[in-house]
Amino acid sequence: MPPLRCANAPAPASLFVQLSMRRTAQSPILADILLPLRARAHPSVARRIATLPTTTPVSKTPWRARQSSSLSQSNKRLFTTTAPSKATHTLFNPQNDEDGNEMVLEITERAAKRLSEIMTKDSNPYLALRIQVESGGCHGFQYLMKLVTLPEQLPELPLPEEAAEESEIRDDDTIFSYHPDDSPAPSSPDLTLPKIILDGPSLELLKGSKVDFTMELIGSQFKIVDNPLATSSCGCGTSFDIKI
Repeated sequence: MPPLRCANAPAPASLFVQLSMRRTAQSPILADILLPLRARAHPSVARRIATLPTTTPVSKTPWRARQSSSLSQSNKRLFTTTAPSKATHTLFNPQNDEDGNEMVLEITERAAKRLSEIMTKDSNPYLALRIQVESGGCHGFQYLMKLVTLPEQLPELPLPEEAAEESEIRDDDTIFSYHPDDSPAPSSPDLTLPKIILDGPSLELLKGSKVDFTMELIGSQFKIVDNPLATSSCGCGTSFDIKI
């Protein structure tokens, strides 16, 4: 049986134009540009095609130039002229390495808090943690730590021979104290702050490290961490090997 056809059925192109004319001029569609040339000549369709958004113009700036400009903008956001603040300060006898840089052993906040608790418990604000490195242990060098009492006033260098034998502070000792960033800086050296003391050879081996207070299953202890010169260490953290 042949298919039935309507005698007055509109052509497909005319039907498409009629449907497209029902859209408002404020909402053009991309399909309008696919109409035949005769259909696109209709005033309403032509207005909608004219209002279609144009493509983004291609930048004539070379890609490498745009990339370098983007990197320079990101660098401006990443870098700042403000110097990083630090809580560890050299209280006595600062020492420099062969390159002229100051050698520092940083005190962490946990270590400073534990030292403050010990000083308060013992009613002795002049307690300090002496850290010393000696040969021995399972990795060649070992840390030795003990609490000592410093004098109420720092001595003048060089120390007289008689005073050097009696004093806890020696000629090659350096003292570091922990001073929080948010507290006012003391106008003079304050020996009541949490502090550590090291001799010169020990500071040479521990420069750039941190003294921390850790709480582990094997017990709580002061511990040297992040030593840039150490290549390996034992499990308990009291012995280490250094780069040669």
